[in-house]
Amino acid sequence: MKRIFIILYTLMLIVLGAATLVEDSKGTSFATDYIYGAPWFIVLWGVLAAGMVAAIVKWQLWHRFSVMMLHLSFVVILTGAFTTFVTSKKGVVHLVNSVPVHTFQSEDMSESYPLPFTLVLDSFSVQHYPGTMAAANYTSAVSITPDTGKTVHADISMNNIVKHSGYRFYQSSYDEDGQGSWLSVNYDPYGTGITYLGYLLLVVSMLMVVADRREEVRRLLSHPLLRKGGLLMLGIMLGTMPALANRTLPAFNRAKADSLAMKQVVYNDRVAPFNTLARDFVLKLYGSASYHDLTPEQVVSGWLLRPDVWQNEPMILVKNAELRRILHLDTKYARLTDLFDNNGYILQRYWHGGQTATPNDPLQKAIAEVDEKLGLVMMLQKGTLITPLPKDGSVQPLSSTRVEAELLYNKVPFAKVLFMVCLTLGLVAFGRLVYRNLSGRPALKHEHAVWSGLLYAVTLALLFAFGLRWYVAGHVPMSNGFETMQFMALATLVVSCLTHRRFGVMLPFGLILSGFALLVSFLGQSNPQITNLMPVLASPWLSLHVSVVMMGYALLAFTMLTGIMGLCLPRQATQLMLLGRLLLYPAVFCLGIGIFLGAVWANQSWGAYWSWDPKETWALITFMTYAIAFHNHSLPWLSKPRHFHWFCTLAFLTVLMTYFGVNFVLGGMHSYAG
Repeated sequence: MKRIFIILYTLMLIVLGAATLVEDSKGTSFATDYIYGAPWFIVLWGVLAAGMVAAIVKWQLWHRFSVMMLHLSFVVILTGAFTTFVTSKKGVVHLVNSVPVHTFQSEDMSESYPLPFTLVLDSFSVQHYPGTMAAANYTSAVSITPDTGKTVHADISMNNIVKHSGYRFYQSSYDEDGQGSWLSVNYDPYGTGITYLGYLLLVVSMLMVVADRREEVRRLLSHPLLRKGGLLMLGIMLGTMPALANRTLPAFNRAKADSLAMKQVVYNDRVAPFNTLARDFVLKLYGSASYHDLTPEQVVSGWLLRPDVWQNEPMILVKNAELRRILHLDTKYARLTDLFDNNGYILQRYWHGGQTATPNDPLQKAIAEVDEKLGLVMMLQKGTLITPLPKDGSVQPLSSTRVEAELLYNKVPFAKVLFMVCLTLGLVAFGRLVYRNLSGRPALKHEHAVWSGLLYAVTLALLFAFGLRWYVAGHVPMSNGFETMQFMALATLVVSCLTHRRFGVMLPFGLILSGFALLVSFLGQSNPQITNLMPVLASPWLSLHVSVVMMGYALLAFTMLTGIMGLCLPRQATQLMLLGRLLLYPAVFCLGIGIFLGAVWANQSWGAYWSWDPKETWALITFMTYAIAFHNHSLPWLSKPRHFHWFCTLAFLTVLMTYFGVNFVLGGMHSYAG
């Protein structure tokens, strides 16, 4: 039976991974009809659930109550999911002012289902961010009149659902004329409750496993090999800039340009100091926040004063080699005039508009990037890029403190400085660790105190940067890839601070991992605008979901590093395996809890706690892959240090696919946060 279960479990992992690729190539409807909604897929999950129940009986897991409850929680979750699949109805309803509605349509609009009440749209309103046309939220005021009983009035908005007679209504979208509203409808009287019960059991049982003295976590904490204390890349140069021509470019003088920095404008759907707009403009065009010795404000003023001169400046970064060949460029930088010839705009002849281009075509992406840069210049020259605050007081200006905070955030390159510091310190600390292990020499006097002080200082610096961005943005900064990588770096450093005295190897590992996370965020900072949240992201569940998941990823990264180190240092392989096994528990538990917090968020936001979105699916694959490591009694090879380290090293590929691969390859509903 064990062999059959292992085969089916492995098959499920392969099917889930393949399904995301099928969905990407064939479309969501195809994947839903032939995989996610197919009878064989449901049967496969059912067999796995039955296998878990059989394992509970065969191994008499009631003697290990916490472990039994952990496995039962998954059975309950799968039972709830099956109940939802069988008994629920999902669809949409279109409401127009004062027109009563008695039915709703299926998601594919092929069927009509009756409602046991009358639904009427009384009014619809859109709330915008100050001074912009970007929607902060939209609200449908409705009346619900059952066949018998009083009329109920309710407001439905993003993240604010309305429940009535077992039906749940979610604000989805609205008509362009503002006279109609689209609501998602979900009728799931049993499945959601059962699934939520499974989520609750999962969290409780995970805590029980950690607290149970008979389980492995407590044994690992007291293992003699883990009682021993034990105690990384110079700055990366990212290309070169063209030399400044021996002439003075027309622009405001420094004093006049600096006086513009604090002027407030409406930019990127929010109120911001002019410095932010100017900085993003230069960063987008040139790949750096300044152009030689000119400030962003001077560059923008120059483009406004003398575009005829600035159009001959080589400051439009072209990353793609093929596109540089097409434009006959000798460097990475093009002049605005390089984009045109006697026949007009050169790139127009090579742009397929996504119709005949192959998916993810590098040339088409490069053309789109350069075209976006050209568009910014055109907007600046036409006067549509800079929008001053209205003088009628309709838009509330930022406080002087908040403006100063944003100017400080723009001025200090936190990601660049901290990634260099973290990687440098991490490499040195790792080198010291390897040297002491190979030579057998003890640490120098006060060495531990010095390294601890450096770790705490770096952590406080990143915490300050994260808090400053939070204050400037006005919301928890975890809504895109740049911000989540910053949070992952912070979470990694915090874990390192809490554990490095007990496990010295966590100090260099924490610095290295946070350094690489900051490096990734720095490399993606070519478009780092601090924006208002999409309405669907304005939910407290988002911050909780992302925080817990990123903590799980950070801890899994630690297990990957222990795996690599265990393979490189055979003498320390057993000790590192024990440390890796200890880290796996909070890592996998955080990932599991984070996944299901995301499911609750999804259910509150758009009416379905699981949609087989590629990001969801790969997070589940990651969770199921790492769960294998807990079954070393059934899989004895996992008890061997070398095999365990290979497992932790290779399993991290699923984390990379979940976080990066899905964003850049597969897309899906989570792509807005990529």
